[in-house]
Amino acid sequence: MENRYALKLIEKIQKNLIKNEFEVESIVTDLKKVREYSLEEQNPIVTKALRLAYEHLENNNAFFIGIPDDEPLDEETETTTIISKENDLESFEYFLSLLTDLSKKNNLLDLKEYNNAFIAF
Repeated sequence: MENRYALKLIEKIQKNLIKNEFEVESIVTDLKKVREYSLEEQNPIVTKALRLAYEHLENNNAFFIGIPDDEPLDEETETTTIISKENDLESFEYFLSLLTDLSKKNNLLDLKEYNNAFIAF
């Protein structure tokens, strides 16, 4: 993301996670605000990822989506969605880190994988 306010909100969530503070209501509020900034940047992948993420958090009170596989993806390969049985904070931290540098093609690809996983969940 390019918007500095959005980046500050993402950084705030990341700092709270480091301090083992996982308050869903606060995270959802911040992600909704970040989504508003992403709408301005007109990046539909990010906007969708943020919406699906905060809806997932609201509905489950945890983050149950695992980190996408590093294996190369092609059109013929079927991806497997990794679902965690416990709150996967490592995956949530990774999800947030993807949002901070959208110039990397792999970050957008991983966000697409998260989108697919949210929908499959």
